[in-house]
Amino acid sequence: MVKLGVNIDHVATLRQQRREAEPDVAEAALAAIRGGADGITVHLREDRRHIQDFDVWAVREIAPRLNFEMAVTDEMVAFACRVKPDFCCLVPERREELTTEGGLNVPLMRETLLDAVKTLQNAGIQVSLFVDPEISHLDMAHQLGADFVELHTGQYAMAPESELCIKQLKAAASYGAMLGLGINAGHGLKYGNVAPIARLPHLVELNIGHSIVSRAVFVGLETAVSEMKDRINGALSSRI
Repeated sequence: MVKLGVNIDHVATLRQQRREAEPDVAEAALAAIRGGADGITVHLREDRRHIQDFDVWAVREIAPRLNFEMAVTDEMVAFACRVKPDFCCLVPERREELTTEGGLNVPLMRETLLDAVKTLQNAGIQVSLFVDPEISHLDMAHQLGADFVELHTGQYAMAPESELCIKQLKAAASYGAMLGLGINAGHGLKYGNVAPIARLPHLVELNIGHSIVSRAVFVGLETAVSEMKDRINGALSSRI
């Protein structure tokens, strides 16, 4: 079984357009859970463009499993240690980007990542590194003591027919699992392209947000999550 973590950042994006109380992020988390989400993902950005600090606290209280995406900064590490989510996924972050554009530059950030991983794990939090499907980055994630990696599927999402992308992701998933890393994946995944990624070897969880929230405009969030779960489970049941 592949778990589904639902990223609800863009529910907050809609709310922040008017700086009002609706739509409520915690209510969205509950709807996603009713739809079959195995966990909830939120990304508290340094510029607070969507998710706010109080959202994280509210979702922490109701989510069966909270995956907290964060930049590798002292502020975010300290905040995570107070909230104590189940997982922290360390991601690169630039103020000018619309969304996360790639995996961490693990070699360049080695010392910073090492300190963050140790601090979070000492607080009882499992740590995932958001990485491109490159063997060298998986090796370093293992050396840093990460519990999981989340494979960046953005390149695949831009060219879902690319056999090379699928081959790279499969190889990375198998290699990471051989090292003892848990394997998650996400970014740019949609109803129409999720099936090949759901079939990756050793996959534990997919984290998907934008396409689910977009679909929810038409069918509601609970149904949108249920439909994505059906796509994932259908992909697994048809695996040869």
